[in-house]
Amino acid sequence: MTKEQVFDVVKKVVMEILPDVESEQISMEKSLKDLGANSIDRMEVTTRSMEELGLELPQMTFAKVGNIEGLVEVLSENCIAGIKS
Repeated sequence: MTKEQVFDVVKKVVMEILPDVESEQISMEKSLKDLGANSIDRMEVTTRSMEELGLELPQMTFAKVGNIEGLVEVLSENCIAGIKS
């Protein structure tokens, strides 16, 4: 799965969890906090994105993620790792 495909999944999940956020507002540079997500929203975005991608990762994997690009990076790396194993 490409980073663009992973980004599309994350974007869809963000719009489901944060219904006031428009598609155009979501970019790789933005953080979930920038979009108005509280800590519970951020955890839900992470968890639901993993579910959509068929991944199971500990939440601590995302501890140093600062923006959507970082989230997409971690998810796509693990999608690729899952395919290789």
